[in-house]
Amino acid sequence: MIRLHATPHVLLLEKEGIVAKAGPDFTIDTLFSSTDPVALATAAFHAGAPAKLPGSGEKISAVISHQEIWAAGVTYLRSKSARMAESKDAGGGTFYDRVYEADRPEIFFKGTPHRVAPPGGHVRIRSDSKWNVPEPELTLAISGHGKIFGYTIGNDMSSRDIEGENPLYLPQAKVYDLSTAIGPCLVITNDLPASTTAIAIEILRAGTTMFAGQTTLASLKRSLPSLAEWLYRDNSFPVGCYLMTGTGVVPPDSFTLHSGDEMRITIEPVGTLVNTVL
Repeated sequence: MIRLHATPHVLLLEKEGIVAKAGPDFTIDTLFSSTDPVALATAAFHAGAPAKLPGSGEKISAVISHQEIWAAGVTYLRSKSARMAESKDAGGGTFYDRVYEADRPEIFFKGTPHRVAPPGGHVRIRSDSKWNVPEPELTLAISGHGKIFGYTIGNDMSSRDIEGENPLYLPQAKVYDLSTAIGPCLVITNDLPASTTAIAIEILRAGTTMFAGQTTLASLKRSLPSLAEWLYRDNSFPVGCYLMTGTGVVPPDSFTLHSGDEMRITIEPVGTLVNTVL
């Protein structure tokens, strides 16, 4: 397992506590385009010059270049229940139940690189929405050849009132400037995370915990390879993509994000993704 860290000027590869600076031929796009990303990262690690990880005050970038971000929805029972509740006035109970049970998953476009917030950066809530939540998600790194070669943490910011008003408004509830964040690093490995892997989130307001929750991948209804396979059906991604795999942790209906709220999403061995609402 190698962890890839991005800064504004350099890519850093970390393995078993040792850090190496990637050479100029190793880029995020070449990694995602490779037929064997794990082998490419391993070779770059061994060829890299010794380095150190960024300090607490140094800027970290999202590990993204020209990759699109997509997302799967209603993959956890808790997510299905939340969607049915928020859309009950629009008749959503039936179709979200059908999506949860169907063979074909809900997959939607989430964002392009310029809409992605870096670790430690600001995410946004829509100005025309009154009910906004973060969605902590295991996020797969998939190569241009359709191979899952790693994973990171994703924050799928969502406007629940817009989505609940009408399911056809989903793109506006999900896709807008700084509507997502990924990080703090990319774990590069051929091994998928175990079903016992925990996904935890804490939301702080002025230093006080407003919500905390946790689930595990054991509650994910669909398999990770299946979600990737559905995304790549009749779709091409020359420089690969990220796929958020859905959320199993949803704050209560009485909660909405405020400007200044801090979100801390933890999935090991990725670490903790921290972002603040603008």
